[in-house]
Amino acid sequence: MSQPLIDLVNITKSYDSNVVLDDLSLSVKENSFVTLLGPSGCGKTTTLRIIGGFESADSGKVIFGGNDITKLPPNKRQLNTVFQKYALFPHMSIADNIAFGLKIKNKPKQYIDDKIKYALKLVNLDGFENRSVDSLSGGQQQRIAIARAIVNEPKVLLLDEPLGALDLKLRQDMQYELIRLKNELGITFIYVTHDQEEALTMSDTIVVMNQGYIQQMGSPEQIYNEPENAFVADFIGESNIVDGLMLHDELVEIFGAKFPCVDRGFGVRQPVDVVIRPEDIDLVKPELGTLEGVVTHLIFKGVHYEMEVTTPDGFEWLVHSTDMCPVGEKVGIHVDPFDIQIMNKPASEDEEAVSIDE
Repeated sequence: MSQPLIDLVNITKSYDSNVVLDDLSLSVKENSFVTLLGPSGCGKTTTLRIIGGFESADSGKVIFGGNDITKLPPNKRQLNTVFQKYALFPHMSIADNIAFGLKIKNKPKQYIDDKIKYALKLVNLDGFENRSVDSLSGGQQQRIAIARAIVNEPKVLLLDEPLGALDLKLRQDMQYELIRLKNELGITFIYVTHDQEEALTMSDTIVVMNQGYIQQMGSPEQIYNEPENAFVADFIGESNIVDGLMLHDELVEIFGAKFPCVDRGFGVRQPVDVVIRPEDIDLVKPELGTLEGVVTHLIFKGVHYEMEVTTPDGFEWLVHSTDMCPVGEKVGIHVDPFDIQIMNKPASEDEEAVSIDE
């Protein structure tokens, strides 16, 4: 197995008495697109800043290409950062903004000019060399910030919520642009966001963080379809998370009804958390369902209908379907065994954290 490009080893970081990262270890492979995803305050930006050298860990190591770079300053590391606030210099032309890092490195003029043209072409802004920063839209400024980073030929590009200031349509366009850039440049992207759609759209690997811990790490498909705990299931996409009783292998009881599932190894009559995605619920005739309920809410979302179905126990099931059931209609709830995800109930918040050993 090839050596990871970046290894964070037992990183701990506190601000005063607030522990932001708690013995965090993480490996990043070369030429991957890794997204650090989680709510505000989970430690994702601090992790990025420690990789970039803008913050120092209280303990632990940062290994880059097999070398310990824990104490190296940012300008000595083979990486560049694109921030949410693009930090462009308003008194400089676009060309001078892009050339800033190259001039500091005393690169020859012809080399710099070639790099500027190459970078502008790569971000689809040919001919913008002499424009001023103020004449650009938010999306264009963001592309210039990326161009300024990539001309330095970093092995890793760190992106700290770079699309946060853009409107929805532009943000979606830029997601595809970033994927294209990553594929064309062949460099490693480490991306920070709290936007689950962004993470699912762009990443090879998603690292879900909460309270300074890594909760789960895997491909977008793994994170979405096989969440390892209730936090991940709730944070990634929409979920119905209910208390269940594992009667035995491949059979779980939910609100008194028995649902076949495919999970094994949870013991006999053990309390568990059950996750069922809204799109995995089929609404059928009441007598054909495992549970019965009444449609209590209905919204048309364009691609599908979003409905709430309230069962006699008072639980409101979220259902996404292309078939509409009107409010007040009695329905049955059916779920295929493969679409039921069983998880152990954590004994404590700390137990929810998932250790990563790769």
